Amino acid sequence: MHSFGYRANALLTLAITILAFMCGIASFSDNFNTPTPTAQVQVLNINWFQKKPDGDDEASLTLNISADLQSLFTWNTKQVFVFLAAEYETPKNALNQISLWDGIIPTKEHAKFSIHTTNKYRFADQGSNLRGKPFNLTLHWHVMPKTGKMSANKLVMTGYRLPEAYR
Repeated sequence: MHSFGYRANALLTLAITILAFMCGIASFSDNFNTPTPTAQVQVLNINWFQKKPDGDDEASLTLNISADLQSLFTWNTKQVFVFLAAEYETPKNALNQISLWDGIIPTKEHAKFSIHTTNKYRFADQGSNLRGKPFNLTLHWHVMPKTGKMSANKLVMTGYRLPEAYR
């Protein structure tokens, strides 16, 4: 007859094997989800655009952010981290990214939202590179699953420009 310890070990090994198999299936099932998120960002106002004493440009924007990210959620999604970034080019760098706003979406019910806000983080450039500069607003998201690998994607919105003169 087998001892209690041997039987407990066999039962625990079987339970962990089944759990690992179920986690693998859950992670694999996310490959069949084809999300179709939508977003729209309006720059309602440029509150101020100035040159700081240290020579850097800085701007404050009033934004209206509307998004429907519900399609990112599956039964395996724990939460979604989302952020809005301004992206532009300068002579020094081919790509500059500045995070303007971010948030964590905990459930599918919170994934359809409309926010009226100013930029949460400073829109500043090292130097005088922002005057008259065209820029894109890009909504990035990172899907954090309960099990499996994280995925990330973005939605680029073009056609924005900062003014030529400081105000």
